[in-house]
Amino acid sequence: MKFFSNLLRPNKKSELQPLASQEKTSDISVIDDIDGPMMPSGPKKDETALEIDILLNQDSSGNHIDFKQLKNNTIDFDLTDLGDDDSTYSTPEVLDFNPLKTFSQRVNLDLENLQGQGFIAPNNVNTLLGNTFRMIKRPLLNNVMGKGATVLDNANLIMVTSSLSGEGKTFTAINLAISIAMERDKQVLLIDADVNKPSHHDVFGFESEYGLTDYLRGKVTDMSRVLYKSNIPSLTLMPSGTKTSHATELIASDSMDRFVKEISSKYHNRVIIFDSPPLLLPTEASVLASHMGQVIVVVQAEKTRQEEVKKSLSMLSNKIVLLLLNQSHEKTQIGNYGYYQYDDQAKA
Repeated sequence: MKFFSNLLRPNKKSELQPLASQEKTSDISVIDDIDGPMMPSGPKKDETALEIDILLNQDSSGNHIDFKQLKNNTIDFDLTDLGDDDSTYSTPEVLDFNPLKTFSQRVNLDLENLQGQGFIAPNNVNTLLGNTFRMIKRPLLNNVMGKGATVLDNANLIMVTSSLSGEGKTFTAINLAISIAMERDKQVLLIDADVNKPSHHDVFGFESEYGLTDYLRGKVTDMSRVLYKSNIPSLTLMPSGTKTSHATELIASDSMDRFVKEISSKYHNRVIIFDSPPLLLPTEASVLASHMGQVIVVVQAEKTRQEEVKKSLSMLSNKIVLLLLNQSHEKTQIGNYGYYQYDDQAKA
């Protein structure tokens, strides 16, 4: 048996031939040298630790890959969400972190509850509301793709705001995000940037440990920890984060400036929607708007006064500002909404 034991390690022909001649059989001969593995090819039975070396250039959102630890200490990679976004992974790197904890979290939204609240149902978009937002999103997406009349910087950054609270900006932002996410080739990131009065956690019905404010304050340095990949195709959520007495200052801070530049460069092929604070409240929303390529100002019909709308528009310097008239009793071709473009020429 000494001969067979020696087969388990690398040997030279000159070493094995004498051993073979000692065996009680004439059927053994050594043909040629071979370089065998220096270590056993199978895992050690007493090892329970899981070590992972992944060759991957990480997209810090992490929402393209799911890692699942199985009972047999193996890893299952789900690459179904990669789509056409393979340019991000052109230069491989070895990640020195645990990917089971680092990539963006998953959240399962109650879609029936969303529909009950009056939002677009992803599985039933052929409704009046669905068709309305299909028409609302089209000029925005044309601008994103560079097909609009005006060439815009950061056209994929869209801010939804209003003059005052209660005009329907959050309702508009969420429906717009869901509608764009239904496009075959569009990824959407929806950010609850109304840090003084956040509401997305109530609408979507999930609690988050961290969010936008935590990232801006440096409490969280890995953006993937504030991103939540939803069960709505192509839709990722970023909650507002921990409440702070300096939330208003954060909107106008250098941290916000760096954050916007970071996401606009990393996610230039995604549509990023900011649900912004109202313009006429002391929220610094106009500073946030200065980073945006497109701005939607929601105006509640028969409630928002004309002078309030004019004052809001005077605070914006964007090339493209779209007015969305909400809850209009006069039915238009897009339901209870009116849609108007307010650009530099109109300001003059």
